[in-house]
Amino acid sequence: MDLKSNHTPVLTDSAPVTKSRLCVHSSLLPYTHSGAAFTHGMLLTIPRKKTGILEDVRSSGWLDAMKSSSPPARKITKDVSHGFASSDSDTAGAYFSWLLKYPSALTCFDQITNFAKGKRIALFMDYDGTLSPIVDNPDCAFMSDNMRASVKKVAEYFPTAIISGRSRDKVYKFVGLTELYYAGSHGMDIIGPVRQSESDNHPNCIRSTDKQGKEVNLFQPAAEFLPMINEVLKSLDECTKDIKGAKVENNKFCVSVHYRNVDEKYWDVVGQRVHDVLKGYPRLRLTHGRKVLEIRPVINWDKGKAVTFLLESLGLNNCDDVLPIYIGDDRTDEDAFKVLREGNKGYGILVSSSPKESNAIYSLRDPSEVMEFLKSLVLWKSSCLKSLI
Repeated sequence: MDLKSNHTPVLTDSAPVTKSRLCVHSSLLPYTHSGAAFTHGMLLTIPRKKTGILEDVRSSGWLDAMKSSSPPARKITKDVSHGFASSDSDTAGAYFSWLLKYPSALTCFDQITNFAKGKRIALFMDYDGTLSPIVDNPDCAFMSDNMRASVKKVAEYFPTAIISGRSRDKVYKFVGLTELYYAGSHGMDIIGPVRQSESDNHPNCIRSTDKQGKEVNLFQPAAEFLPMINEVLKSLDECTKDIKGAKVENNKFCVSVHYRNVDEKYWDVVGQRVHDVLKGYPRLRLTHGRKVLEIRPVINWDKGKAVTFLLESLGLNNCDDVLPIYIGDDRTDEDAFKVLREGNKGYGILVSSSPKESNAIYSLRDPSEVMEFLKSLVLWKSSCLKSLI
């Protein structure tokens, strides 16, 4: 894995035809680096969020929140003339308009690499819906062999990490690549490189060894919550076992209750039972994903802070010559997009086939386009290195 490449790539200008419409965003223009989004102190001090808050459940209604985070499936076709997804002319028009605000990272690839000139790219990705398709059974969210090969190849050129809501061990089993760094439980369980820095001295950061026996740093900012999470896991297993299609998933520092296979008329039953269990745990909070309810500790830690922590561990934080790229499809990925946007330090790429508001700058339609983007990065980097020989 090339962490410290000093090569200066040879780049081409973006095509003027698309630049004026689909590839110009104020955040993409050359900038003066203003420092990381988090100082060392902010990064390593993990304050507790205000307890007793179930995010967007009690305030706006948990059933409405479940429905809004679970849009109905649409039949998607590809418009060959514009390269966007559509099911009818209205949807096509809405998606095309949305692409003006969140242009395709493939269409704007030359602009991305032009801005990356003289910088080291660090790549961060979600797993479900990004590297693998969203499937009915979460235990069967396998990535394709072609995707695995693409991820393996891109990790040969850039430091690469997967940050998932799944448990770290589970996402590693799905991916099976030793070349990557892994962060599970929405960034609350991170394995990163050993580096002498302030992050190494944090009480929740300990020296450990990975599956290959290599020394690593294990960072678990929610370690104290593990007994509580296990209690809730047992309670949720028990109270949802009679709901056909409901599945409770143990993701170590968070618990996921999937209702994708539950008849919609029983969604309120799922939501009510989860809500009732959490009444006894004010230090836990409820968030919503794509047809999943997620129970997490009430701490000020998310995927955005996980990105910053990994950059720090890799020695890539506070560096003017580093360009972080984060690719993800879910609400929880917005925290990472926000860190990169607010710090004016990198690019967020949203994976979505339907219009939605986001802190990302670019978009990709689905995992197949993610794979195409990864392959393009590899070809670009390899050609840059060859030109220097």
